[in-house]
Amino acid sequence: MQKSLLRVPFTGKFPEPLIVPRSANSLTGATAALTHFLTARPLPSIRHGSSPSEQTVLLTGAGISVASGLADYRGTNGTYTLNKTYRPIYYNEFISIHEARKRYWARSFLGWTNLHRSHPNAAHYAVKELGSLGRVSSVITQNVDSFHNTAHPELHTLELHGYLRSLVCLTCRNEYPREEFQKQLAALNPAWAGLLKEALESGVFDTEDPEERRSKGLRTNPDGDVDLPDAPYSTFRYPACPTCLKNPPVLPDGSKGRIEVDSDGAWTESSNAGILKPAVIMFGESIATSVKQDTERAVDNAGRILVLGSSLATYSAWRVVKRAKDHGMPIGILNLGGSRGEESFFEHMPSDNDGRYGVRCCESLEEVLPRVVEKIRRG
Repeated sequence: MQKSLLRVPFTGKFPEPLIVPRSANSLTGATAALTHFLTARPLPSIRHGSSPSEQTVLLTGAGISVASGLADYRGTNGTYTLNKTYRPIYYNEFISIHEARKRYWARSFLGWTNLHRSHPNAAHYAVKELGSLGRVSSVITQNVDSFHNTAHPELHTLELHGYLRSLVCLTCRNEYPREEFQKQLAALNPAWAGLLKEALESGVFDTEDPEERRSKGLRTNPDGDVDLPDAPYSTFRYPACPTCLKNPPVLPDGSKGRIEVDSDGAWTESSNAGILKPAVIMFGESIATSVKQDTERAVDNAGRILVLGSSLATYSAWRVVKRAKDHGMPIGILNLGGSRGEESFFEHMPSDNDGRYGVRCCESLEEVLPRVVEKIRRG
């Protein structure tokens, strides 16, 4: 397979996280500081051309879903921490290399079951309650697991990097449910379906401990990816877009698209259209302009921003917080490890800061957020 020249950003270790205010160095102290942050009146110094809002916009990352049994990237047991050789597929590889797509879909086929049967955890439902209490205006998430939509459908969520629940055709742009696609993959790949069945029966996905999963021969990565060392990925097959197959589209150059399948219905390399891709933003792929604009509006309509479970290693996430800083908005970060550029977000904090002007703490999300909800309720 052709090796990409692009590199995954910030795979190294960040500096130790700050603690702001100093009293936020325990579960009790962090709860108090976050409560002050979320209930403080808007600062008159906010500069985004409208009346300051009392509500907070949330930016969430992989860390909020770890308690649901999903892997993160840069935590203690994160993929980049435990597997130094791991690299995700890049957009240019996926759209142009048939063998790369085989490898991607084989690994996704193995990992989908674990993702599909996982559920939102206490942190997601605490976000729901913060919305109900009027403290949170919207959620911007880097995650593709759809847990926010499941936990709080009434609280607006912007999925910055897309979602795994659907696929999108690269030609006609129609979307299809991932659950049905999984059934098609199983039918096209009976040997792989048998392998997955054996893995499920062995209980390899029953543990959330990545080391235990590795001892059973699997490496689980973020976004529903499972690495099975020495697996025959080149044997894997995947279906074509059903819409393009039925009605071949006209391509941008004016020619008619060609979608050819084998006797079982699998997409073949002689095709030039009808490729299905997960509805996520892959590394090297641009985020849609409409999503960027919606994200900017969500920040502009809030009075402060709170980051939950993100190292801000990707530029698309970091720029969201940078926009809030440029507006003079208070910034909060709740993440177990360090976050990109966090020292610049907490410069010149007032000496009487109890969390109102900014908070940085390092506690478990599923422990501290429900406590914050209860403290706010009690007034």
